[in-house]
Amino acid sequence: MATQPIYQFYSCLKDYRPEIWRRFQVAGNVTLARLGYIVMTMYEMQASHLFCVDYFVKDDVLGYLREKGVSTEDMDWDRPEVVHYEILTEESLPDTETEQTRDATAITLRRLSNTPGLRLCMQYDYGDGWEVELRLETVFQDDALPGKLLPRVLEGEGFGIIEDCGGVSGLERLAKAFQKKKGREYQELSEWLGIDELDLTAFDINDINYRLKKVPRIYQNAYELGLRPTKQSLDLLARKYMK
Repeated sequence: MATQPIYQFYSCLKDYRPEIWRRFQVAGNVTLARLGYIVMTMYEMQASHLFCVDYFVKDDVLGYLREKGVSTEDMDWDRPEVVHYEILTEESLPDTETEQTRDATAITLRRLSNTPGLRLCMQYDYGDGWEVELRLETVFQDDALPGKLLPRVLEGEGFGIIEDCGGVSGLERLAKAFQKKKGREYQELSEWLGIDELDLTAFDINDINYRLKKVPRIYQNAYELGLRPTKQSLDLLARKYMK
């Protein structure tokens, strides 16, 4: 049974149209790092770049106070407004007056917040600049739900990203080229990806939920322990189970 509170989020890939989105549930005891691996899995990110999860602490705290009937109009705020949670390295940015950097492996969702309306933003690949926006819809308890079913996607649309394509503009370029399926740009992109077909509107909820039970652990081992994927893991990531 799910002994932890269940957090239900709505998430979407920022700035891309038609919208690529997921509604999903996770247990409250997942770390923000683990949440990042879950988001990567849902949006076809291959754990080959740095990432962080941004927590808009000012918005969350003031929103909670307003929900409790406390006026915040004249309230002074002398703390950082945003906390970046990431896998800490020597290159992690120092704190400033408005922003802090903290260890994503050291805090769980349950410790962070349980306020519906909570906003988070996962940044992935700072070069391509992917951002997935998350909004907490509800937190609830379901003792009858087997814990092994979490995390899980409830619904969604769209495929996800293509690594190293140049961000949202590159993804839009890919979508247009593979819709036409002819011309020089299609040939170049088809050769680069090694495929003839690409449907960025595709969404296979059963496959995503299957991968959510396996892929986040592979990503955790890579980011937190520096472990290279085994052949079995690589076959899983490449979806050889579908061939």
